[in-house]
Formats: sequence, C-alpha cells, structure tokens
Amino acid sequence: MNAEAYIGVDVGSGSVRAGIFTATGQRLAFTVKPVSQFHDAGDCVEQSSTEIWQAVCAAVSESVHAAGIDPAQIRGIGFDATCSLVAVRADGTGISVSPAGQPERDIIMWRDHRAQEETREINATGDDALRYVGGEVSVEMQLPKILWLKRHLPDRYAQIWRLFDLADYLVWRACGNEVASTCTLTCKWNYLAHEQRFSQSLLRSIGLEEVVEKIPATVRDPGEKAGTLRPELARAWGLPEDVAVATGIIDAHAGGLSLSGAQPQGSLAIISGTSNCHMIVSQQPVLIPGVWGPYWGAMLPQWWLNEGGQSAAGALVEWTLRQHASWATLQQEADATGVSPYQLLNQQVEQLEAAERWPTRHLHVLDDHHGNRSPRANPLARGAVYGLTLEEGVSGLARLYLATLQAIAYGTRHIIEAMRAAGHDVSRIMMCGGATKNPLWLREYANATGCDIHLAREEDAVTLGAALLGSVACGGFASLTDAVAAMSRHGHTITADRSPSTQAFHQAKYQVYLQMYDDLQRAEARFNATMNTTQ
Repeated sequence: MNAEAYIGVDVGSGSVRAGIFTATGQRLAFTVKPVSQFHDAGDCVEQSSTEIWQAVCAAVSESVHAAGIDPAQIRGIGFDATCSLVAVRADGTGISVSPAGQPERDIIMWRDHRAQEETREINATGDDALRYVGGEVSVEMQLPKILWLKRHLPDRYAQIWRLFDLADYLVWRACGNEVASTCTLTCKWNYLAHEQRFSQSLLRSIGLEEVVEKIPATVRDPGEKAGTLRPELARAWGLPEDVAVATGIIDAHAGGLSLSGAQPQGSLAIISGTSNCHMIVSQQPVLIPGVWGPYWGAMLPQWWLNEGGQSAAGALVEWTLRQHASWATLQQEADATGVSPYQLLNQQVEQLEAAERWPTRHLHVLDDHHGNRSPRANPLARGAVYGLTLEEGVSGLARLYLATLQAIAYGTRHIIEAMRAAGHDVSRIMMCGGATKNPLWLREYANATGCDIHLAREEDAVTLGAALLGSVACGGFASLTDAVAAMSRHGHTITADRSPSTQAFHQAKYQVYLQMYDDLQRAEARFNATMNTTQ
C-alpha cells in the first residue's frame, strides 16, 4: 500500500492554505494563514510577495508538524495560486508595482483593472493569437498589466529581471529553478501551447518584444517535476531534501483538475470564491466568443480547455451585505449567538419564503459590478438593481441577498449556454469553493441552471488539486488522471428542482437578467450621445 503523502499549497486572494494528503486523498493536516490586499485609486489592487511567502512557510511548517506522520513519507509538493503578476529584480527582491512606490507591493493582483487602455490596444491589433482567448484579452491577464508597467513605471520596468505568474514564483522560491507552467503562460500570457511559442507579431505590435527575456525560458506541464526543495527550506519545513516540487498551476485550474480530471468528458467544473471560474475540457478545440481558450494542456495534459468566469461572486455577495444598513445589526446577532451571519440570513430567507412564494419576484440584480468576464467580455460593464422599495430591516437585507445569489447563478447559466451553443456537452456540473458551504446558494445554482450540482468529498478541492501535482511530480502516480482517480472522491449531490413552477420562475427572472445588461448599455449610449451633442 502506498504510504506516501503529498503537500498542496493554495494561495488564494485572501489566504494561504496548506494541506497534507495521503495517496488515497485523506487529509492529514490543514492550515490557513491570511494575506493582505492593498487597494488604491485607479482600480489598483496589489499584494506583497514577501508576506505571501512568509505565510506559505508558516502554513507548510504547521501542517507538517500537525500531520502526525514521519516527514520522510512526504514525497512531493505542488503549488497553485491566483493568476497575479510578480516583478523581481536580479537579486531576487521584489520591485514595487505601486504607482505610489510602496516597496512591499510587488504583485499586481488578478483583480486589478488599471490596464483598461492597454487592454483595448492589445485587442485592437486583431492578432490571430487572440482567437485562443475567446477573441480578446481580459484586463485581468498579464500582457495588459506588463504594458501598463512599461508605460507608467518605465524606470522600474527596466530593473525587472523576471516577471512571474504567482504560482511560478512560488515554485521558484521553493526549488530555485525558473520554470513556467503551461497553465499560467497559456491562460494568462497569450502563450500558444499547441505551437509552443508566443505570437511575435502580437508582441511587436504592442511594443513588448523584450518581455520574453523577462519570462522563465523553461516551460513544463502542470505536474511535471520542476526540481526539489532547496536544502535550507527543507530543513526549515522539517522535510527531506529530495521532496519533489511540481510545476505550478492557477488556483481555479487546480480545483478543476481535482473535480473533473478522472472523468473529463462533459464535466463542467465550477470553482467558486472571490470570483467564479468555469472549466471544461474537450478533445478538439472549441472557440467560444467571450470565453477564454481553447488552451492546449493548460489543466489536463492532452486536452483543450475553455474557461468561463465571473469577476465577482463571493466578493459581490460580501460587498452587497456590507452596504446595507442592517448588516451591523445582523453581525451583532451572529456574534452574540455564535453562528454565521449567512446562517442567520438563510433563516430570514426561509421566513420570507414561508410568507411569499417568490420573495424576489419584483427584485432583480445584474451582477456586473466588477465588469463581465464571460461571455460578454466587457470589463466596463456595471451592475444594477431593479425593483427597489423602501423596505428596511433584516428582511429587506435577506431579500436583496437572495436576489444577489440568484443573479450570480444566472451569470453561470449564461456561461453554460454559451458553452453549449459552441458545441460543448455539459452533462454534469461539479463544484468546489466558498459557495459549497452555503446550502441556499447551492439550491439557487441548481434551480437557476436546471442542473444537479455534484460536490467533492474533500472540502478544499483546490488544495487537493495542488497536492495532486506533487503526487505525480515525485512519481507516486504515472499521470494526473491516475492521481485524481485515486485521491479525489465525489461527495453529495444537490438535485435541481425541475418542477414547472420553479423552472418557469427562473426562466422569467433569467430573461430579465439578460435584458438588464441591454438596458444599461442603451442608457450608457444615450448618455454619451447626449453629452457629445452638448459639448
């Protein structure tokens, strides 16, 4: 029996998680450490690589200590992270990417939207490489951010030795080898993995020919071995020096691998968190306007990947609640009773539904508060609420909360419909992440899409996904497919309510949801036309 164990390190937007798993997927230890975000004017969102690496070291060390096994059994480690951009000098220290120059801020986060103009210019090139990102790059990708740095911080840009995607940076810190992942480069840097090259015509047209020299020259697939732990790091973590370090992966893709890697055909993996990611693979490339990809080998080797997404999901729910006048009251009650405020809100929704068949019949939310990633690919899109009244109190908060959960579910439905229209067979939906801890939200996802939602047995499927990489890198399994089959298990299923009344309700609200976007676009066009005639 395989007695090996593997470490997965997941660096999300607000925390670092380290888990240790056996070869059968049993979790032995799990540690979470918070990390900061820095928000500035101009849609700038930054982080500190020093803080993140310190959190990684603390989380891994604590997990190793808590696992209760001989550290010699731990044979591999894998890293996943958000697709954020790290700038590094030749001496290994970070370079500030902050307009104000704060030295610790050397990471432009994925959710940073400062490079709007650069994004428009890249898309205006019409380069053939854009076919493999759904037709146009997103402001959340790396080339717009890099072009912004070159233009706005040229002195600092000139000092950059390496530009890393965050997962690749963590691999470098762990083993000392500069290895970029097929996943990170293909999904966020416009690398054409199926041709093993960057588009020189695209880089020339935007004046970034030199950027290839700032990116690691070695490119490997997720799960391939990047090296072994640096000796001093192995000692600090209490691990053997021969622990294999796997090539990295984006956090959502680690979740997608864990969920659908053993049964890829027709499986849509939804990774919910601050944002939502929707991952589906196919044996032939599928081009979907407004949906990223097709990416060759970016999540599962030898498969093409399409990736839909919603720029704000958990972040939108949290923001919505905190804006409401009754949030403080609800939070106080939660603190006094020792339960989650979300549990209290769900109870309030139950009371609303006992009194009204459809509490959100007249209240509709468009969830584009942070732009629309897919399938409209409009970073300038805005959110909206239709049907406001003078309702006050926690019941009013609960009604808005429910309408917001439904809106995000309708955004997922819109992405699924775009995938199906392009030829994907979405026959099963599997989900992991924050929303899976909320039974009300899961119900709305299932009912709004008309699809059953299958959950993973492992509560933190993303961290398990990182551990899967380590298990293959050290030779514990011959392939990622084998590793997923052995280590990942399905949990329970949320069955969609397919009754005619429920489906009719959600169909009607979904049509309003689609119309709201068109209404806002017309309003914006009318405003701009009127302003132009009066200036």
